[in-house]
Amino acid sequence: MTAEGPAFTGTSALTLTAPVEDYLKAIYDIQQGGGAATTNALAERLALAPASVSGMVRRLASQGLLEHEPYHGARLTAAGRTAALRTLRRHRILESYLATVLGVPWDDVHAEAEQLEHAASDTLIDRMAHALGDPLFDPHGAPIPTRDGVVDETWHTTLAEWPVGTRGTVMSVSDKDAAMLRYLGDLELRPGAMIQVHARAPYDGPIDVLVGTELRQIGPTAARAVRIAAVA
Repeated sequence: MTAEGPAFTGTSALTLTAPVEDYLKAIYDIQQGGGAATTNALAERLALAPASVSGMVRRLASQGLLEHEPYHGARLTAAGRTAALRTLRRHRILESYLATVLGVPWDDVHAEAEQLEHAASDTLIDRMAHALGDPLFDPHGAPIPTRDGVVDETWHTTLAEWPVGTRGTVMSVSDKDAAMLRYLGDLELRPGAMIQVHARAPYDGPIDVLVGTELRQIGPTAARAVRIAAVA
């Protein structure tokens, strides 16, 4: 599913601090998983104290960037969503440029982009995107919002839930853990890889997966970091 939002044109006039952009990006990510972003979920995601999160949430709500209902969490407003997508576009274009042009390993680009995303201008990001041929996805398979605020928000099933005996294609992997990315890379579980689940041990046991022509074994925690789509 492709979602449209307000174009980023003109949003450069809205200056947001790096912490605010991090909050909006985290809330968007949590919302994509379903439901509102609770204080505890945000505190865990951002590694902050719940009291600090509560104060920032109230501040962002007063600025019209999110709606907050006590005990029910926060949701982005249209303005908050636009700002979050703008930051995500910068982050994912930077990841793509670092990986494609500079050859930075896919397990390192996330941390580098986290540092650069708050400083890069929209003009620089657009030039990077143009140099890359306007990619639709970053190195980890996450969709890149267009400069007009359009993004593919299709939600794919995790490998941990993928049916036994069914073939699929790896669409994306979580980029939150560099060590996990190195592990998944060693298993060749990258976007575009063809897989088929052969067996799943009971009681949250290991999963046997055919990756291409090689049989691999992966634990359920790592499998939840991989998202799959059915083969067309």
